[in-house]
Amino acid sequence: MQAMPTGRAGNEKKVSEPQPEQPVTDEGRETIVLSVVVPAYNEQASIGACVTEVADVLGSLSGRHEIIVVDDGSADGTWDALKRLHEAVPMLRALRLATRSGQTAAFDAGFRAARGRYVVTMDADLQNDPADIPALLELMPHWDVVCGVRRSRRDSLLRRLSSRIANGVRNRLTGESIRDVGCSLRAIRTERLRNLRLYDGMHRFLPTLLRWDGCRVTEVLVNHRPRRTGKSKYGLWNRLFRALRDLMAVRWMRSRWLRYEVAEEV
Repeated sequence: MQAMPTGRAGNEKKVSEPQPEQPVTDEGRETIVLSVVVPAYNEQASIGACVTEVADVLGSLSGRHEIIVVDDGSADGTWDALKRLHEAVPMLRALRLATRSGQTAAFDAGFRAARGRYVVTMDADLQNDPADIPALLELMPHWDVVCGVRRSRRDSLLRRLSSRIANGVRNRLTGESIRDVGCSLRAIRTERLRNLRLYDGMHRFLPTLLRWDGCRVTEVLVNHRPRRTGKSKYGLWNRLFRALRDLMAVRWMRSRWLRYEVAEEV
């Protein structure tokens, strides 16, 4: 599948061949290639299907992989369901946060637990299609971050319009060109996440923060499916006001981001 490079015109650099990596290993065991990180909050009804679909896709790939589901302090039976799934799906690892801490915290906990060479992020509600994971991985030898762009979004008209407006505002104020900031389906080199410091709400700006840190970022079209069970945990107005606040913080960070190059050393 062809990648869609992002960035300002004229600033794209020729992609060099990837250097040999030193992936995370367990002593005496096969290297883990991929860690799929899934934050979950009150997803008892969908988490079983989510883990099963992801496991089926990973089982078709060569190498050893893991699924990391982070329960963000769910108040339903999500954690009990994960404990049962853990017995049936050997590649599943489940973490439970002590209290509800937000989606960024859940992603961060998953990143820190990941043992794979690459991390793929996705939502637990199965609107992201696990079948797209191989397409993201196919591009990773030449990129540090691959972002999904949802085709034919299966959301309400109001949600699609608000997302399009918010995406445009984010890009204008941060100097970015990411076409679908709201898509959680992404692939990232794990080594690029190790020293990344996240703050509440910053998962929305993850591609931007990684690009500022020198990562090569591209995009690829992915599927988007209707939500099968439950409802979104984030209301439109709640997301709007929090996103505006976070956007101002990121804009401030951009103005203070360190940019320098050592000219010489003797």
